[in-house]
Amino acid sequence: MNIATKDKFDSIIYASDLVSRDLSWLKFNERVFDQSKKESRSIFEKLKFLAITASNLDEFFMIRVGSLYNYLDYDKERVDYSGLREEPFKVKLMLECQAFHKKQQEHFQKNLLPNMADSGFILSNVKNLKEDEQEYIRSYFNKAIYPMLTPMVYDGYRTFPILMNKLLVFGVVTLAPGEKKENRKLSFVQIPANIPRFFEVEREDVVIYIPIEEVIRENLISLFRNVNIESVNLFRITRNGDFTLEESEDMDANFLEEVKRKLNERKTGRVVRIEIEEGYSKWMINLLKERWNIQDDSIFKVERRSMLDFTGLWQVIGNRRFKDRLPQMPSPVHPLSYPEEGTEDIFQVLKNRDILLHHPYNNIDPILDLIEKAADDHNVMAIKMTIYRLASDSRITKALLRAAENGKHVSVLFEVKARFDEENNIREAKKLQKAGCFVIYGISNLKTHTKLMLIVKKDENKVTRYVHLGSGNYNEDTARLYTDIGLLTTNEILANDVSEFFNVITGHSMPDTYESLITAPRDMRNQLISFIEQESENAKKGLPSGIFIKVNSLEDSEIIYALYRASQAGVPIKLIIRGICCLRPGRPGLSENIEVFSIVGDYLEHSRIYHFHNNGETRTYAGSADMMVRSFDKRLESLFKVDAPLLEKQLMNIIAFNLRDNVNSYKMLEDGTYIRKMPQADEEEFNIHKEFFHLNVDDVMQVKLIG
Repeated sequence: MNIATKDKFDSIIYASDLVSRDLSWLKFNERVFDQSKKESRSIFEKLKFLAITASNLDEFFMIRVGSLYNYLDYDKERVDYSGLREEPFKVKLMLECQAFHKKQQEHFQKNLLPNMADSGFILSNVKNLKEDEQEYIRSYFNKAIYPMLTPMVYDGYRTFPILMNKLLVFGVVTLAPGEKKENRKLSFVQIPANIPRFFEVEREDVVIYIPIEEVIRENLISLFRNVNIESVNLFRITRNGDFTLEESEDMDANFLEEVKRKLNERKTGRVVRIEIEEGYSKWMINLLKERWNIQDDSIFKVERRSMLDFTGLWQVIGNRRFKDRLPQMPSPVHPLSYPEEGTEDIFQVLKNRDILLHHPYNNIDPILDLIEKAADDHNVMAIKMTIYRLASDSRITKALLRAAENGKHVSVLFEVKARFDEENNIREAKKLQKAGCFVIYGISNLKTHTKLMLIVKKDENKVTRYVHLGSGNYNEDTARLYTDIGLLTTNEILANDVSEFFNVITGHSMPDTYESLITAPRDMRNQLISFIEQESENAKKGLPSGIFIKVNSLEDSEIIYALYRASQAGVPIKLIIRGICCLRPGRPGLSENIEVFSIVGDYLEHSRIYHFHNNGETRTYAGSADMMVRSFDKRLESLFKVDAPLLEKQLMNIIAFNLRDNVNSYKMLEDGTYIRKMPQADEEEFNIHKEFFHLNVDDVMQVKLIG
């Protein structure tokens, strides 16, 4: 593409009042990549963040680029927020992806590879090993790898083999002795997913990592005897993994079969990206381009001295030998509203007050404690909950199974459309179903993303409902890595709302209203817009106003334009958006009063908090919903109101700390780019991923966001 065309694209993009969702996501991945470049981090942390960016990019190509190809391949019209139609937008998107890919590769080669030896490990090839080590690898190849490899030839007699998504593949061009060049053949050798990414050679002072492709490359001749190998080409493909489940009224076995069928389609989805080592056969790449209908801008070249697929670096990061080289996170502290955690009966505590949990600073144990006690308590009559993602060895599932075995009514909605967790959720749901639990496999064409739990317990002559509402999954593993909010309560208003919402989820109920819940897809967008408009009215009347929101993503145009109108009315608006943000802050005449920040650091920011000043009669909500079209229209979501003074102040303090952070914070500019927020000359570092471990009640109760 020439410079004039690029400038034209950029001018169209900048003229739009909205930022492209996909281009904004790429900026988010750049902020993650920035963590890999921070001098304060060890090389193991730098490798970790590089691996995360690679994994993120894989999913981006599978889902977002895959979705774009759904429009391109079927001639469906799509106009991006940038103002570009589908074909020019694809050109712009691939330019950005290629530029990011180049940055990853340069960083790995210039800043990481040269510093590995000083940290006790190196990446090498087989030829650099000692003779006895080479012999050991040859033996390993012959016994463990060779039997697993299957060369698949493609010629006029055999069909083109199905190459699997995200696996390393050798494309081997061969020619029989005496044959002419036009009779050459192309064979594929896939490296199985269950072989470790690196062969490890441990010496006393260093660990040598040999990429598995180098082990195979050294011995590839054993798969192609008595033919001439013209070229050996290592590559990796990414397939379209985007699918939308058809609306179905049948939520039982037929629905599960539909999910399984769609999962299989991921294995054969159209190719959207090829990553390939430089020096590849042009004959082979032309054949692949024609076969998969892919252009040069979707081919990503990697130098031989670098490596394909940085997600493999997790093997290095996870080596026990280097365990102490990764920063150890502090132990969780007791919640401010539950200082006696672990010493008092949680059922009794919740009768007297609500508990707010802020993970990972607070443990997930109070939630697990509650459900495990409920499973064994003979006075508990019922447990209901929604499940989106579970830990690999989930205490939640075990407690629910035990509850069912103990004769309690257990209702569980397992969202089998949770992307990339579908198979695990189906497997866990079937366990519960066999134990006698009432299991729902999702709601029609909606994805159930809300995080709710309801426990019904008979106490003397009274029935008490214990409720948990949260922003994060019931997952012990991610609760140590994601920042999330959870509310434990016996508040009757919230308990009624949650009971009603479960009737919507499991039955056919349509309540008129909720008192303390805002739900989607029914009325969340409109309710939030009404709160925004109230701030606008207050500002016009000269009354105090302010909007403070912390979410993962902001993409819904109706919400964005409501925020623009509020800004024009004089409302101060501060948004903390970790990932995608399609709003342009600071544009004259449109959004001068809006500031946008993104926090990216040691923990993944996942909590959602909505705070509206409302002339001093504050409204503060938390929950599972981002400001996305899918959240408002295609998901069952909920936001819950927090009224208890200490708990509301805690949520306000989370926002205040996020706005003070000068270590993990990035400020968004009008053009959609971000600059890192740094401590000023008279400031000390303020890192929220450390500060939240040191809260006290008195300081939290003093927090103010306005005035």
